[in-house]
Amino acid sequence: MTREPTWFGQPRGLTILFLTNMWEQFSYYGMRALLVYYMTKQLLIAQGTASIIFGVYTACAYFTPIIGGVIADRLLGKRRAIVIGGSIMAAGHFMMTFEPLFYVALATIALGNGLFLPSLPSQIDDLYAPGDPRVGWAYNVYYVGVNIGGFLAPLICGTLGELYGWHWGFGAAGIGMLVGLCIYLWGQRYLPAQALHPRVERGALPQVRFPREIFLLLAAIALAVTVFRSAYEQVGNTVALWADIGVDRTTPVGTIPMTWFQALNPLLVMVMTPPLLAIWRNRAAAGRIERPARKMALGAAVVAGAYVLLGLLELAGSPSHWSWLAAFFVVLTFGELYILPTGLGLFARLAPAGLGATTVAAWYLATFAGSLAAGLVGTLWSRVDHSTYFFLLAALGGIAALMLRAIDPFERVVEERRLHDKVDTSAV
Repeated sequence: MTREPTWFGQPRGLTILFLTNMWEQFSYYGMRALLVYYMTKQLLIAQGTASIIFGVYTACAYFTPIIGGVIADRLLGKRRAIVIGGSIMAAGHFMMTFEPLFYVALATIALGNGLFLPSLPSQIDDLYAPGDPRVGWAYNVYYVGVNIGGFLAPLICGTLGELYGWHWGFGAAGIGMLVGLCIYLWGQRYLPAQALHPRVERGALPQVRFPREIFLLLAAIALAVTVFRSAYEQVGNTVALWADIGVDRTTPVGTIPMTWFQALNPLLVMVMTPPLLAIWRNRAAAGRIERPARKMALGAAVVAGAYVLLGLLELAGSPSHWSWLAAFFVVLTFGELYILPTGLGLFARLAPAGLGATTVAAWYLATFAGSLAAGLVGTLWSRVDHSTYFFLLAALGGIAALMLRAIDPFERVVEERRLHDKVDTSAV
C-alpha cells in the first residue's frame, strides 16, 4: 500500500482526478442536457434528424479517444493531452453560444474530448502500488465524480438554458470545463511522474505485446456494451423527449423543468454507490467475488427492466405522473452501476504496460458504436407507438445481458491465466 499522504483514505491524486473529471462531466452533460431541446425548439430541426445528430455527436465524442489515446501514450504524454484537450473542449462549449457555429462547435468538443477522455482515468492505476486493494474500488469512486458533474449540469446549465436562454446554459458548460483544467494544473504535484511526460523518447516506440485472448475478451465485451448503449443512451435523447410530452410534471409548487429529470440519474449514482460498495466489500470478504462479465450481465438485465416499466406506462395511457419517471431512473441507475464502472475498470486493469490510455480508449469505442446505434434507434420514436418503442429498448438491454452472460466463462479463464502468469513472473 502506498505510503503517500491520503485524502479520504485514497491517494491524493485520486481526488485531483476525481474533481477534474467532475467538472469535465459537468460541461459535457450540461451541454448534452440542452442539445436535443435546443435542436428541436430553437433550431427547429425535425425530431428524426435531431436524433441522428445527437447520436453522431455522442458517437464522435467517444470515437476520437481511440486516436487521442494513442497520441497521449506515444507523443504528448497524459498531462499535455489533458491540458490541450480540455482547452479545445472549453473553446467548443463557448462556440455553442453562437448559432452559426453549431456544427463547428460540436466537432470541436468531440476533438478535444479525444485527447482528454482516455488520459484521465488511465492515470488511476499509476497512483497505487502493485497489490494495493484500494484500486479495486477506485473506479467506482471515480465514477461518482462523473455523476456529481452530471447531477449539477442539468440543474445549472439546464435551468439557465431553459429559463434564460439556451446560450447561457452552453456558456456555463464552458466555464465548468475551465474550472476542471485549473484543478488539474494545480494538483500536478499529487500525480505520478509518468502522468506528466510521455513514456517514450522521441523517435523510439516500444514493442508492446497485446495478448490475443485479452484482446478477444475485451472485443466481445465491447460488442455487448455496444448493444447495451443503443438502449441506455436514449436517456438523453428520446427519454428526454418523453419527459417533455408524456409526463405530467406539475407539482403543488409549480412545474418541474424537463431538464431536471436528467439530474436524477447522477444523483442516484451518488446515493447508491456507497451502499453497493459496502455490499461488494462484504461479499469479497466472504469469498463471494462476482466476476466482471457476470456482474455486467445483471446490470444490463436491470436496465432492460427499467424500459419495460416505461412501456407499461405507455400502455396504461399518457401522461404519466412524474414519480414514475423518477422510478424509472432508480431502476436504470441500479443497473448502470453494475455494468459501466465495472467495464471501465476491467479495460483499465487488463491494459498492457505502455498502452494504458489506448486500452481505456478502446472502452470508449464501444460507447462510440453504441451512441451511433442509439441515434439510429432514436429515429423510430416518430415511427412507432411509444409503448412498442420502449419494449424494443428493453429487448436490446436483454440481448446485451445474454451476450455478457455468455462471455462469463471465457472471462473467468482469461482472468485465471493472467493471475497464473503474474505468479510465474513474480517467482522469476
